[in-house]
Amino acid sequence: MQVTEHLKNAKGKTLFSFEILPPLKGKSIQSIYDGIEPLMEFDPKFINVTYHREEYIYKTRENGLLEKVSIRKRPGTVGICAAIINKYNVDAVPHLICGGFSKEETENALIDLHFLGIDNVLALRGDAVKTEANFRPHANGHAYARELVDQIVQMNDGQYLMDDVSLDPTNFCIGVAGYPEKHFEAMNLPSDMEYLKQKVDAGADYIVTQMFFDNTKYFEFVDKCRANGINVPIIPGLKPIKTLKHTSFLPKFFHIDFPDELAENLLKCKSNDEVKALGIEWGIKQAKELKEAGVPCIHFYTMSNSESVKTIAKEVF
Repeated sequence: MQVTEHLKNAKGKTLFSFEILPPLKGKSIQSIYDGIEPLMEFDPKFINVTYHREEYIYKTRENGLLEKVSIRKRPGTVGICAAIINKYNVDAVPHLICGGFSKEETENALIDLHFLGIDNVLALRGDAVKTEANFRPHANGHAYARELVDQIVQMNDGQYLMDDVSLDPTNFCIGVAGYPEKHFEAMNLPSDMEYLKQKVDAGADYIVTQMFFDNTKYFEFVDKCRANGINVPIIPGLKPIKTLKHTSFLPKFFHIDFPDELAENLLKCKSNDEVKALGIEWGIKQAKELKEAGVPCIHFYTMSNSESVKTIAKEVF
């Protein structure tokens, strides 16, 4: 079932969903199930599966020259989504990214997903390769998420790159990312809002936000979206803080701010256990306020570690 159908069928009830991180290659599928199993009691309507693009290493060849080699440290999302659907009978939402893929490779991945009956995707530009300062698209790929949305919409209309064969139209529900605190590459929030509107106008069906720790920023973001004619469902994304490292890593890597009250309490924490307890307390407070405000769904970023999310969900759902 499509994500938007789940939201419609909820009839005002706030749904629960979460996102998992595929394990490093060599790990078994059980490592994924271990992160999902504790959260199934909260009746998730869909589970997102992230995708991480290739990385590059340099190997010394026999002639002494260095060879740049592309590697993927985590498995792809198609098989993982199929396994989740088969085991739990819950919809899986694979992330599709622009970076590292040609339009033909993207089409082939979408054909595989359609064949498996997967009818939801989250369309993202993706990050730059770690060894590069800026995002560089594939030579025959997409530079922006809007272009990826365009390709998916075309396939929904039965228009394929392979025009010499007859293929059935797909029926993908398309999610895109939104940034309550602005994407770090956007000049300002109004320009970022314009880019988001372009994705929705292109055919995106719903928005999932980047994590935030100040609900006011989410509510203001929704108001700005509505004022700019963006009327699709906007799902808030939450992540519990768990370690001392998160206090600097999350603001730096995700370009977000901690509200003053949270920051002051984090500065008092002396151990990971104290940070984790505070993260749960803050997550419960955030989720309860969002639920009382009638948000369509609360989406949790678990990084495949479900302990804190389970504790929060017990208090909220």
